[in-house]
Formats: sequence, structure tokens, C-alpha cells
Amino acid sequence: MDIEPVEAAPAQAFPRAVLRQRWDDLTFLHWAVAPELVAPMLPAGTRPDTLDGVSYVGLIGFRMVGLGLGGGPGVPYFGTFAETNVRLYSVDGTGRRAVVFRSLDASRLVPVLVARATLRLPYMWSAMRLERDGDRYTYRCRRRWPGPVGAASRMVVRVGEPIADPTPLEHFVTARWGLHTRAHGRTLHLPNWHPRWPLHRARLLHLDDELVAAAGLPAPVGAPASVLYSPGVPVRFGPPVSLRRARPAQVRQSA
Repeated sequence: MDIEPVEAAPAQAFPRAVLRQRWDDLTFLHWAVAPELVAPMLPAGTRPDTLDGVSYVGLIGFRMVGLGLGGGPGVPYFGTFAETNVRLYSVDGTGRRAVVFRSLDASRLVPVLVARATLRLPYMWSAMRLERDGDRYTYRCRRRWPGPVGAASRMVVRVGEPIADPTPLEHFVTARWGLHTRAHGRTLHLPNWHPRWPLHRARLLHLDDELVAAAGLPAPVGAPASVLYSPGVPVRFGPPVSLRRARPAQVRQSA
């Protein structure tokens, strides 16, 4: 099986977007994890993606802005909210690299219910807040529903300089052009497109997290392998494709 390369620049945009949104003020924390530990947590037809034999678990906090359908405007009020997700990294039988979400905590109930019903994404309704004080960002989350109720996270980072030349690990955990999910008896791949990430170095000042453990993964121990910040990007999602109907991926040249 040919696996598509990890490309920092996006592939050609697909002609029809089913969802549009913007991701702002993102902080990415990542820890190494054994592939055999996370393999049972991935959808059928996928396996852990690895870099030098290691996979990663990510804790990502950000603001979702202007979520809307197709080419239409963002949904007022319900389309903008804070979010924190726990994710893993996957590759499928066609060679597509993607992310798999173990949990997605969001501060608006309606998007949570819609995403759970349609794509079976593990969205959770939570009380959340994102605060900025100069170059310092604080992400707070406390889960309301469905559970474990009260699971909380607080992370504080200080943003540093822009990254001109990201490392292979920094590309691996950010340059992802799709997600895998299991819905209605099928494993689906949802492609996404956005400009190349504008990444910054960041320093983790404080972390008190229960979301990773609540997602069935070992609680973070020690310093993350990677701490990154991005001011954000506009994003489009294409229509989902069942892996049973997906064509093998053609290997693209690295950027």
C-alpha cells in the first residue's frame, strides 16, 4: 500500500464544500503513544499512523468560528464556540492519512447533537472559555454531557515566534487533510482543505487535564513532545466517502 506523504501544503481544493468554518487561536499539545495501544481505538479499516515507529495523542484547544453549510454564511450564535479535542492519527487502506477524534468538547449544545447524530462524532457539551492576555492563552473546559460529567481541562501557553521551517514531527501532527470516523456501519473519510498552517513556537505554562484519560487514553505524563500555536485558518470539508468505495490514493510529491 502506498501512503500519501505528509504534506504541509494542502492538496488541490475539492470542487464542493459541505461545511465551512474557521479555526482560530489553536494550541496543539502532543505526547508520544505506542501504536499497539491506540490501534483498538481506531475505526475499522484504519490503523495508527506513525512517525519513526511512534504514534501520537493530541490535545487541541481553539475557537470554532462561523460554522456553516456549503457556500452559505456561518450560522449565527450556534456556529461560533470554543472547542477542545483529543485526537489520534490514522491511515486507511487507500493510503489516506487522517485524524480520529476520541472526544470533541464544545460549548454549544446544538452542534454537539447534530454532529453526534449525523457523523457519530464523539462531541460533548461543555462549559468552556478561551482567554487571552497578551501572548498568554488560557483554555478552560468542564464537561456537562454526556460524561464523564465534570471532566475538566485547563491549559495555559505562552506564544513565541513564528516557525519558518517546521520539523517532521510538527508537520506530522498538523498537516492532516481529513478525518476518519465510524458512522451507520461504515468507516468514512471526510476530506478537508485549508491554507498551510501558520505555526508558532509555544511554551506550556500550566496543564491540568482529565480529557485525555476520559477518552480512554493514558493521562499525560511529563512534558509534551510538541507544543505549537497557530492564529488559525479558514477550512472547508468535502462530502464523506465510505472506505469501501474509496479509490486508492495516488502518491503526491512532497511540498
